[in-house]
Amino acid sequence: MALIITEECINCGACEPECPTNAITEGPDIFIIDADKCVECVGHFDDPQCVAVCPVDCCVKP
Repeated sequence: MALIITEECINCGACEPECPTNAITEGPDIFIIDADKCVECVGHFDDPQCVAVCPVDCCVKP
């Protein structure tokens, strides 16, 4: 299951370079996670990296 970015996103951009599958892109208002690409970092890291670096905790499971 893919993570999502909530409306609390402050568009800081911290998450985008941390994603090992390039599933995060900048949207018109907030960053967006492509559900088809997001693997929650399984096989890459122990924990989702977007969650680890997000300063406002807006990367969550739906």
